[in-house]
Amino acid sequence: MCSQQDAPDPVINTCNGFECGVKFEGPNSPNKPSLWTENWTSFVQRYGEEPFIRSAADIAFHVALFVAKNGTYVNYYMYHGGTNFGRTAAANVITSYYDQAPLDEYGLIRQPLWGHLKELHAAIKLCKVPLLAGSFETSSLGHLQIAYVFKGKSGKCAAFLVNNDNTSNARVRFQNISFELPSMSISILPDCKNVAFNTAKVSTQYNTRSRTVKYKFDSMERWEEFNEPIPIFSNTLLKANALLDHMSTTKDTSDYLWYTVSFQHESDAEAELSVVSNAHVVHAFVNGAYKGYAHGGKHNFALENPIELKNGTNHITLLSVMVGFPNSGAYLERKTAGIRSVRIQNRYLNNYQWGYQIGLLGENLSIFTDNGRNKVEWSRFQGRHSRLIWYKTVFDAPGGNDPLALNLGSMGKGEVWVNGKSIGRYWVSIHTPQQRPSQTWYNIPRSFLKPEENQLVLVEEEYGDPLGITLDSVSITKDAKY
Repeated sequence: MCSQQDAPDPVINTCNGFECGVKFEGPNSPNKPSLWTENWTSFVQRYGEEPFIRSAADIAFHVALFVAKNGTYVNYYMYHGGTNFGRTAAANVITSYYDQAPLDEYGLIRQPLWGHLKELHAAIKLCKVPLLAGSFETSSLGHLQIAYVFKGKSGKCAAFLVNNDNTSNARVRFQNISFELPSMSISILPDCKNVAFNTAKVSTQYNTRSRTVKYKFDSMERWEEFNEPIPIFSNTLLKANALLDHMSTTKDTSDYLWYTVSFQHESDAEAELSVVSNAHVVHAFVNGAYKGYAHGGKHNFALENPIELKNGTNHITLLSVMVGFPNSGAYLERKTAGIRSVRIQNRYLNNYQWGYQIGLLGENLSIFTDNGRNKVEWSRFQGRHSRLIWYKTVFDAPGGNDPLALNLGSMGKGEVWVNGKSIGRYWVSIHTPQQRPSQTWYNIPRSFLKPEENQLVLVEEEYGDPLGITLDSVSITKDAKY
């Protein structure tokens, strides 16, 4: 059990984090091992954030320190990055997951991290006899320097010489031998005499990841489109005299929940629409016309836009969007999301009778599959880049074995399917503080593809341009050492 220092027997208290060799107080019982259950090689990335990058030297330092302090076990989280296919990503988490790990999202080696950790593991393995069966002692080598020493009965000895000074190198003497320790580093001595590895000395050659365009989806004639219908109150099946919670209503079957209400107005007039939500996105339609968009995060946000009301019946339709559901934290079962308040001028509509539709029509009909695509009438791509529209095309698989990724840099926000399999959500229009998308390329495993006539379907919430999409191969520079 991580982060629970008072875990009762037989539960083992463990550590998750970046620096468990520093921050972990250790097992709360002498008969429990010291376990680092999650050594975060990067960190979960959310839309609007830059990737979190840990250096090879930093990870190696903290692994070596944890082992030096009698750590029994270190689990890397993650050692291999991956992809949150479909709707599996948690709230606001991007589709790519821990792409900065030693093996990236595509399974490609990321250097120098992979090679440096490989050398670290080899050095620790050389110490296995005294580590597993030896006695343990520490000795001071200076103000910020310390030696962790393991001595076996057979005379075998291993030492970890630590320099905790993050500004200066240190020269120390250990067993009458002088050692130069780089700042913030650990030297591993499998025989207590010779340095097999130093965490700060990264000798592995760097590599870079590159992408090559293999196919351009720039032909208007090859695209078809379908405009998602905007529901109104009278054609909804679920109704309630209240604003329902998004998560408990959809039961995680869709990111989308339509809220719609109809009311009478005595004249044509301009008014102010105000919507408060604690979902992630809200789109507003009045009498079928698109009227605004807003997004937020963990807290309430507001959409406030001028609208035009007509004499007679007016239809207000709101699309609440969750970019993943919350999946952690205290009192998770009590969390709610969705539209909280709707006001037009001084008229609050919260307690009106509302109609609801769970999911988009295109979702409910599975128009991204072979069986579902003929359930709606597709038309030729018009190039208007409308909001809330489905796009469809076909392509052949590129040759070769390199991983493949869709470049969706021309799109806005939505979800994408290949041969009926969702490769995840995308939200390219929301940018990091460095004014770039958190994720532009989206992994398509070759196992998803056929040699020919692969079907690509997207639902686009904003004004994305499908003609700018490309299919790229992904590769790394070759590293002769590994």
